[in-house]
Amino acid sequence: MAKDSKTADVLVVGAGPSGAAFTWSLSEAGVDVLCLEQGDWPDAGAYPPMFDDHEVRRQGDFNPDPNVRGLSQDYPINNAESSINPLMHNAVGGSSIHWGAHFPRLHPSDFKVKTLDGVGADWPVSYVDLEPFFDLNDKMMGVAGLVGDTAYPPKSPRQMPPIPLGVLGETMAAAFDRLGWHWWPSDSAINTIDYDGRKACNFAGPCELGCARGAKATADVTYWPRALANGARLATGARVREITIGHDGLASGVVYLDADGAVREQKARAVVMACNAIGTPRLLLNSRSLMFPDGLANGSGLLGRNLMMHPVAIVTGVFDKEVDGYKGPLACSLFSHQFYETDLTRGFVRGYGLQVVRTFGPVSAALGGIGVHARAPWGARHRAAFSEVFNHVISVAIIADDLPETANRVELDPELTDGDGIPAPRVVYKTSGNSRKMLDHGIARATELMEAAGARRVMANRQIKATGWHLLGTARMGADPGSSVVDAEGRCHDVPNLYVVDGSIFATGSAVNPTSTIQALALHIADAFKRGAGNRK
Repeated sequence: MAKDSKTADVLVVGAGPSGAAFTWSLSEAGVDVLCLEQGDWPDAGAYPPMFDDHEVRRQGDFNPDPNVRGLSQDYPINNAESSINPLMHNAVGGSSIHWGAHFPRLHPSDFKVKTLDGVGADWPVSYVDLEPFFDLNDKMMGVAGLVGDTAYPPKSPRQMPPIPLGVLGETMAAAFDRLGWHWWPSDSAINTIDYDGRKACNFAGPCELGCARGAKATADVTYWPRALANGARLATGARVREITIGHDGLASGVVYLDADGAVREQKARAVVMACNAIGTPRLLLNSRSLMFPDGLANGSGLLGRNLMMHPVAIVTGVFDKEVDGYKGPLACSLFSHQFYETDLTRGFVRGYGLQVVRTFGPVSAALGGIGVHARAPWGARHRAAFSEVFNHVISVAIIADDLPETANRVELDPELTDGDGIPAPRVVYKTSGNSRKMLDHGIARATELMEAAGARRVMANRQIKATGWHLLGTARMGADPGSSVVDAEGRCHDVPNLYVVDGSIFATGSAVNPTSTIQALALHIADAFKRGAGNRK
């Protein structure tokens, strides 16, 4: 096994949104940071929207499900016992390449649900603690939106005006107004004007297939250029197998396979995990040793436990008029947090968000849209069935607050491995009864909304399986080492120079897209590290 000669001050595993933000922050202070990423730099010129067959590629080599995609940089996931398929992308920029760029923050209440509602766990940090890092991250990413949303405390000014609502958004906004329900234009990490050297969005639509213009704030075009200019180092095609431990019980580096398949060892004074809530516990569990027989940083027994993935239901309305649903970013129209906070008269604890979403193109419409209407039949009835739905549907996603449950977990599969023989993750996940009650309540409310909007037909899917974008909770943050994996500064209780900065550290799930909060947490942890936390052993 070859050994890399230079010991890094800090070694980051994973170059997605959290790893990028953390690396940039430390590089600003002159810290020597090396990041290892098992994927490669994305080629914007090769993104599917650059080609006429982009909708077909969504079903194959650019599918968000690594089990479908099956590329060399991916690892398989045993999801046979999961009601949601985990979705991710391995590249510089991580899953932000596929990301819809909806950019809400968690609510203040999300950080103290145990105190407020007697469920889940309180976080050891608060919304107020993270607020300066939310603001910093907004500037780094660039956020289009409006201040004044009553669902949140006052926010700093947005960098750009919001994405225009268009016919689809205006139709649904009017329906919310008729019902007297909260709604607000989405905060979106998408340029509506030229910003930070990146072009404005041209509203072509397929954001989740990569943005060749750079209008979408993926980590490869926001944080990484600055981090590299500061002297940070980034190695691609580097598949980490395990974290190594010295005789003192501290992390000493990693063993990884380089782009040529050679096994190498990289030493570091501190190791930072940024591999998402499946990849991080996978590597830590695979880093077993005599000193840590149950996996690294697993003294609490909770490593890999409390997996949260945001169950999603979809309600779709069919309208007589054309709604221009395929024109513009899929996930960034408007949202409602009318039913976000706990109201026990509804029959469940916590709440959910309603997110108005646009649609895909004609191939998707023919195949059944986003999991609601039936496929257009072959033969004489195809044209009529296709024309009824294409450019005539609006969907509302119901995003449930997924409370942590120890039975929902990531563990190592005893048989399945990746292409280099590293054990693959096995995901066991069951949507809770509380979440199902939320989804049913949300379907009923979204149906009311569609009727108020004038839909002539309304369809619902109680839960969409391919929605596992939001991977959270498997290395919980907390003050008590017996009930958490990392502390308030992202440091593992059992290994003081080992950190986690991705969605694994979420104590509870919330009911919003988590990327903004994941990055704010990474910046918060980096700030603590620079103030000296990273040097304490």
